[in-house]
Amino acid sequence: MKKHSKEPSIRLVMLPKHTNPDGDIFGGILLSMIDEAAAVEAQRQAPHRYVTVSMDSVQFHRPVHVGDVVSLWCKTLKIGRSSMQIHIDVFARPRCTGEEHQVTEATVTMVAIDDLRAAIPIYTDNCKP
Repeated sequence: MKKHSKEPSIRLVMLPKHTNPDGDIFGGILLSMIDEAAAVEAQRQAPHRYVTVSMDSVQFHRPVHVGDVVSLWCKTLKIGRSSMQIHIDVFARPRCTGEEHQVTEATVTMVAIDDLRAAIPIYTDNCKP
């Protein structure tokens, strides 16, 4: 297993198109970003085609607003035979204060698959794409 990355998997400015009618960022936008970040981390660990099989213990701590810079940090918790468990911490930095705070977190399980969508082993050494 590779060490924890020193950079976020994704960093993005939240735009008005990401908001719900109350002016907060849709939770679904954050879930989509979490899914993408998990895919980035899985690829960083071992280059394969991956599918998301579960998104567990999603916690929304604080709202995210337009103009916030959202950063998703991933940590691989476990690599099994064909699956990988990844924890994602989501932080937002409001444009007005610049003080970053955690807004969401989740644990995602990704499975490596072949062209027929069958699970395949993850090779952490000498990866085979």
